[in-house]
Amino acid sequence: MSSASLRLIVLAGLLLSCAAAALSAQTPSPDAVPGPRNAAPAASSSASADPAQLFRAGQDALARGRLDEAERNFRQVLAANPQVGGAYANLGVVYMRRKQWPKALQTLRQAEHLMPQVPGIRLNIGLAYFRQNEFLKAIPPFESVVRDQPDALQPRHLLGLCYFFAERWADAANTLEPLWAQESGQLSYLYVLSIAAHRAGQKDWDEKATAQLIKAGEGSPEFHLFMGKAHLNLEQYDLALADFQAAENANPKLPFVHFNLGLAYLKKQDYEHARDEFLKDAAVEPDLAFNYDELGDVYTLMQQYKDAEKAYREALRRDPRLLNSYVGLAKVYQRMQNYQKALSAIDSAGKLDPLRTDIHYLRGQILLRMGRNQEAKKELETSVRIDNERRAQRQKQVESGTVPSPELLEDDQ
Repeated sequence: MSSASLRLIVLAGLLLSCAAAALSAQTPSPDAVPGPRNAAPAASSSASADPAQLFRAGQDALARGRLDEAERNFRQVLAANPQVGGAYANLGVVYMRRKQWPKALQTLRQAEHLMPQVPGIRLNIGLAYFRQNEFLKAIPPFESVVRDQPDALQPRHLLGLCYFFAERWADAANTLEPLWAQESGQLSYLYVLSIAAHRAGQKDWDEKATAQLIKAGEGSPEFHLFMGKAHLNLEQYDLALADFQAAENANPKLPFVHFNLGLAYLKKQDYEHARDEFLKDAAVEPDLAFNYDELGDVYTLMQQYKDAEKAYREALRRDPRLLNSYVGLAKVYQRMQNYQKALSAIDSAGKLDPLRTDIHYLRGQILLRMGRNQEAKKELETSVRIDNERRAQRQKQVESGTVPSPELLEDDQ
């Protein structure tokens, strides 16, 4: 396959997704803490309530993954001295590992207030937003870390990915290019860099990344996975199936193979095979919300509405920010003529994305069924107004049904 041919396939894919990256929460280095107000507390005369010992015990528990013990120790340190920024920073790490994002951000912000000079705290703030797919909110803290540590790989990589999601193509390419020496063997890095460089009109980097993608990946299971995704987005479903099956044959344990096979069968309207593949992937990866979200869509198309409702609920239990599942639930309840539940579901979707035209349109249709004609008229007019105002490419991509790529959002934890 030529470089030009691959570029056409890859760049047409529109996979707004990120590479696997080392996303471990960072604890600030003790050497970076300037003074006793923010560092581990000094030892007291009472050995039974020694904040310094509690702090060290908390660090040890955190390192060993004993999160409850670590939280208890750091809370005791703060009870003795609420100005110990390191205790807040480490509590933030505890909550990040539990995926308790609001609590993590609260304690990390307190740590940042006390220790504004420590880049690791700002990195963790960015990570907390990044893990929730709130990429725009993650950009400022990542930018500040990169300014302080321009040669550090992790913050630069994450910042580049956030620019990528924000469609700041030149910023994404310029941020990721300096990582070539460390990451040019990573297919996902090359894939994202090629797209960003192409969209930014940086021909040299576009061609360089594409050529290296072929060299580094051709024939590997991961390469077939990438190619399958690109074919899938080009609506070349038989080619996509061939690549996904080649990836599966080369490495039956490669993550997300069954998920992507399910997507390909779904696009071919082979709903039974699609259902079976998503169920297979759910058995391997039971916490992946996208499996249940896609199952909800499959069951809806098969008119098995009770199964669809259950699948969407399972998806939202794992990821309460999965907008498609709320929209799917609203459609299911509408077809089941349970309009109150339909309205509740579409309202939840609207809170996540108030500018989605299809959400306003569906809400208007539901309100019409409920006899609330004035409200329905307002929603339908809002749908038309937003549709006329928002013609940017980003909005088109969000509502066009681009296939999800959870395999590129996974981290190393």
